[in-house]
Amino acid sequence: MQRRSFLAGAAAALALGRAAPASAETVKVRIGVGGKPLLYYLPLTIAERKGYFKEEGVEAEINDFGGGARSLQALIGGSVDVVTGAYEHTIRMQAKGQDVRAVCELGRYPAIVIAVRKDLAGTVKSAADFKGRKIGVTAPGSSTALAAQYAMIKAGLKASDAPLIGIGGGAGAIAAMKKGEIDVISHLDPVIAKLESDGDIVVLVDTRTEAGTRALFGGPNPAAVVYTKQDWIERHAVGTQKVVNAFAKSLKWLASASPEEVADTVPPAYHFGDRALYVQAVKNSLESYSRTGIPSQEGMASVLDLVRTLDPELQGAKVDLATTFEDRFIRKAMG
Repeated sequence: MQRRSFLAGAAAALALGRAAPASAETVKVRIGVGGKPLLYYLPLTIAERKGYFKEEGVEAEINDFGGGARSLQALIGGSVDVVTGAYEHTIRMQAKGQDVRAVCELGRYPAIVIAVRKDLAGTVKSAADFKGRKIGVTAPGSSTALAAQYAMIKAGLKASDAPLIGIGGGAGAIAAMKKGEIDVISHLDPVIAKLESDGDIVVLVDTRTEAGTRALFGGPNPAAVVYTKQDWIERHAVGTQKVVNAFAKSLKWLASASPEEVADTVPPAYHFGDRALYVQAVKNSLESYSRTGIPSQEGMASVLDLVRTLDPELQGAKVDLATTFEDRFIRKAMG
């Protein structure tokens, strides 16, 4: 993916000139994301395109790494300050003694769809049939990979029974399925919507809705969040609040926006050449976005169970869920 950046100019500082001195300062923030065109990360694109970062005095440099696991690596390595990524990454890091915390929930359902190539639908009817099949995911270690592995474990297989192939988050993911390079795909809209519309896949698992999420995970399952290192929060409390404020505006806008308005707001390239299809994809996913910016305790516990199920090293690890989500910024932003 090409690195995308969004730079707010001096106008942001001027516009905020009437505010208190602390909030009038423009803050430079490097944001990591793993597949920006995916609807999983739509609140980030909305904050960028609607000018919410600029309004809040944030000069946001957005780095697209094509997969959530790579965004996490960038945060730990210090090349980004904040990540829009899967909530489970905060749990994994806490279990490893790294104080990484979410500050805003973006998705209350994962919105991940697991589907099989149409010509295999007669033999691959559920996750129980995935053994030895090539499964395309955004990137190994990302939420799409974990969902596929969890589905296999629930079906009685081992997480290692099928190879996971990173296919990225854009047009390359669609091509991988169309060329027959993968047998199964665990992915997100608009990639799924395009493959479904073209008749390339048959959907087996759908977590774009509450019912589908409960069917796979047994309860709610918070998905995309905004997370960062606790020491960054401590050093940049004002900057953290500004970033969260921008995302809160995105969530509020999405709560009442029509799919057509969303399609008009994102870059045309995100439509994959079919605006009507993108509108349908947004319609499929709008239910999945957070309404409050705060995950439920039940949902957080569900993700902890998911991570422990998939990673034997974490089964005995003590994780205080209170340390995985810092809610003071979003509570202030949502007012």
